Amino acid sequence: MTPPSQHAYPAHWEADVVLRDGGTARVRPITTDDAERLVSFYEQVSDESKYYRFFAPYPRLSDKDVYRFTHHDYVDRVGLAVTVGGEFVATVRYDRIDARGMPASAPADEAEVAFLVQDAHQGRGIASALLEHIAAVARERGIRRFAAEVLPANNKMIKVFRDAGFTQKRNFEDGSVRLVLDLEPTAESLAVQRGREQRAEARSVQRLLGPSSVAVVGAGRTAGGVGRAVLRNLLDGGFTGRVYAVNLALPPDLAEIDGVPAVRSLAEIREPVDLAIVAVPAERVPDVVADCGEHGVQGLVVLSAGYAESGPAGRERQRELVRQARSYGMRVIGPNAFGVINTAPAVRLNASLAPEPPDRGRIGLFTQSGAIGIALLAGLVRRGAGLSTFISAGNRADVSGNDFLQYWHDDPDTDVVLLYLESIGNPRKFTRLARRTGAIKPVVVAKGARHSGSAPPGHAVPVTRIPDATVSALLSQAGVIRADTVTELVDAGLLLSTQPLPAGPHVAILGNSESLGLLTYDACLTEGLRPLPPLDLTTSARPEDFRTALATALADPGCDAVVVTAIPWVGENGTTESGDGEVLATALRDAASTSPAKPVVVVHVEIGGLAKALSAATTTAPGRGPVSGPGGPAPAPVRGSGAHGPGSGSSADASSAPGISSGDSGVGDARPAPAPVRGSAEVPPASSADGAGARATGPNAPAPAATTPTPTLGRIPAYPAAERAVRAIGQAVSYAQWRRQAAELGKVPEYDDIDESGAAGVIERLLGAASPDPRGVGLGDDDTRELLGRYGIAVRPTLPAPGADRAVEAAARLGYPVALKTTAPHLRHRADLGGVRLDLADEAQVRTAYRELTDLLGAPADLLPVVQAMAPRGVDTVVRAVIDPAAGAVLSFGLAGVASELLGDLAHRLVPVTDREAAELLRSIRTAPLLFGWRGSAPVDTTALEELLLRVSRLVDDHPEIVSVALEPVVVAARGLSVLGASVRLAPPPSRDDLGPRRLPSY
Repeated sequence: MTPPSQHAYPAHWEADVVLRDGGTARVRPITTDDAERLVSFYEQVSDESKYYRFFAPYPRLSDKDVYRFTHHDYVDRVGLAVTVGGEFVATVRYDRIDARGMPASAPADEAEVAFLVQDAHQGRGIASALLEHIAAVARERGIRRFAAEVLPANNKMIKVFRDAGFTQKRNFEDGSVRLVLDLEPTAESLAVQRGREQRAEARSVQRLLGPSSVAVVGAGRTAGGVGRAVLRNLLDGGFTGRVYAVNLALPPDLAEIDGVPAVRSLAEIREPVDLAIVAVPAERVPDVVADCGEHGVQGLVVLSAGYAESGPAGRERQRELVRQARSYGMRVIGPNAFGVINTAPAVRLNASLAPEPPDRGRIGLFTQSGAIGIALLAGLVRRGAGLSTFISAGNRADVSGNDFLQYWHDDPDTDVVLLYLESIGNPRKFTRLARRTGAIKPVVVAKGARHSGSAPPGHAVPVTRIPDATVSALLSQAGVIRADTVTELVDAGLLLSTQPLPAGPHVAILGNSESLGLLTYDACLTEGLRPLPPLDLTTSARPEDFRTALATALADPGCDAVVVTAIPWVGENGTTESGDGEVLATALRDAASTSPAKPVVVVHVEIGGLAKALSAATTTAPGRGPVSGPGGPAPAPVRGSGAHGPGSGSSADASSAPGISSGDSGVGDARPAPAPVRGSAEVPPASSADGAGARATGPNAPAPAATTPTPTLGRIPAYPAAERAVRAIGQAVSYAQWRRQAAELGKVPEYDDIDESGAAGVIERLLGAASPDPRGVGLGDDDTRELLGRYGIAVRPTLPAPGADRAVEAAARLGYPVALKTTAPHLRHRADLGGVRLDLADEAQVRTAYRELTDLLGAPADLLPVVQAMAPRGVDTVVRAVIDPAAGAVLSFGLAGVASELLGDLAHRLVPVTDREAAELLRSIRTAPLLFGWRGSAPVDTTALEELLLRVSRLVDDHPEIVSVALEPVVVAARGLSVLGASVRLAPPPSRDDLGPRRLPSY
């Protein structure tokens, strides 16, 4: 009999999902209270759909049917419903069956499954989402296969099964198609799921950024106030759609505000409204949300404050806001948001509190802070940069940076993505999406609240336990460019949006100031670049001298980027002149436009009008081909992101932003964007029931290639300090290198000696025998060796030595020479404290060492000494893996010892790790030279070390019950390695949302 606890309502099956059209719906188990909803739902289904479901005319449900379809044990019989506005729009159920097709219980592992979707909601991808969720439920309940009987004419349902990506069998019998699906996730099913997720979430964002009608709820009849300010900004920005002012307090006889229709509620508006801007007190927001939901509004931007940032009561108010909005199929930006901007000519949306929207450009900007958003907007405008879209999401209770990464990935109007984040709700998903987007366009992140150890007020997200340095390493693994400050974020964004990517680290420096050139040279060395000797043009250099020098540098195949430094020059009469900045700007533009495509930046000091002149490009240059680097032909660099997709604007539109006079502004260039980085091959689309083919989007999956962009006007960025300019170049060089490497996919190797099922049995036995503890259970030495041994990881045995005689006996059993060491927690792995004695060759040395150890550190009962056979000499290293509640499984590597721990010299990668990432992991620590022969020492067996990393990665990826593994020390010799110490901790498997069915976060 099934334990009663398994019959309890499974609340964890509830989920909000984004559908193909961008709307939301809720998936939940069907309960006994749903009888009326079920009947009402069935009455709205067409006769044809009923026939496809029951294979016969079935006009209504009998009382017996209603009872059967609403009473489930949530184990052998399960029903899920999709609801919108609290009403059913689709259902799915499974019934466990035996080999004869009769009702059964476990251990039977097959179930019949059947779907029914209301006709009005067909085509929204509901059946595909339901299949993902019911399959996950079935796997949880021990069901491995679904069987379905489908009429041959029911092509839509057959397509849902066929396109899911599961391994399946089909045959035709008794006038119907019988399908059997193996529910074990496959690479194809995961790719299909993530492809659908990307398209749905991108569409949900597009509905928010491209409305055809907007209602400002809370716009007052008198000037002033948040609502009236947004209304004014919408109108002043030239929004191309319909605008309505909505305020419950408006008098009935008031028909217009600022020339647009004024109403008391959305019910008075006869046309559809796509987007509502909510600017009313928090206590009135629920009524507004209900009004919007009933009217069919697609999305909300909630500017109102008084939510999670204000305390526990506000946090609950925020949760209720999201629940209510999603129940109507709406998505929410905010609350406590600053607003959204879309500069596309077809929209021209300024639904924000920014009175002066940015000019049109190629940068997409997302920020979680209104104040930082204001600063970033001002900085970009001041430096002549334009934006495609801007979002300040406030508390980001629903729509987050992940959603906008999904949108910007395919957005033809965005070449560079800038993100200011104070929290990352789902780091695992964020790194996956950032990696996918970063393969075709740069993603730059500045993260606030890095050291507080908690999320900012208002951000109800899981708090990661891993340090910021680890987060930074994981972002780097995903190709994210990490900016330490918002100024650095703007610096990097300006360069990446206007310049091609460098083919290498070689930087030419030229200018009319020797001192400024030397500062730039030093900055290049600090950033790990390879600067060429600075070319001093002397202070008498004229603009034509700059033109000639820049053209020469760009033509040099040994140069990958150029930094131009400029100060006021000496005129013919010997006096210092600031000169006409337009003349120098023209000279630099001319040189850049006729030379190979390489990034150029300007460092300028007190040259009047230069920044303004250079920020106003006026010509379109002819195309320039790829250049060859020092090592042979280099991949053709990419202008910023490298790709304007189909439908992008004309070259004039792409850079229509006028120059803004500022000593810290972007400067003009007129160069076309070259071809994309070689190697980012197009992924063949997988068949999908949701329409377009799905692409593989796993951590190591290739991204689609960028299409060759059309020539566009660009800008040469200018910086007031050499260090800032060089830092931006250094970030571009690192990103370009990552992008070239990302095109060469690594793989997760298969090892014949791995016993995955055997390890699963060991884990099940150990967890079953342990007392319930959410923190898990630490394994003993024997169990640890057994579990690791299943994955080909051998741990050198140790024997306890509670006394000197036992130590001698242990040494004799293991064979001399041996090591004597303590295992007490406070002394473990602390050879510097004297708790280890090595190379003990005989009984006398063992006894002497034992006496010295106990005299120095204490009694044997406190030290817990052990004896271990000596391993070959080598480099001591440490390998660890830990499950972080927010980031997932993280693999870490470093050298063993206090110095490495103190300096934090550890490298990190997200699991699963590929062979290429394992090789990078070894080489990314500062002390890596010790592994490859430093100062005459012999190189160690890094191949064996890479294999060990891959085996540990496989272990924790295959078995989520393993929450931590530590191998310390791992002595790597010239040939082979020895694991001298190991510890493993098990716990019930944590939730891994990014690997389950699609669902929106619920905070």
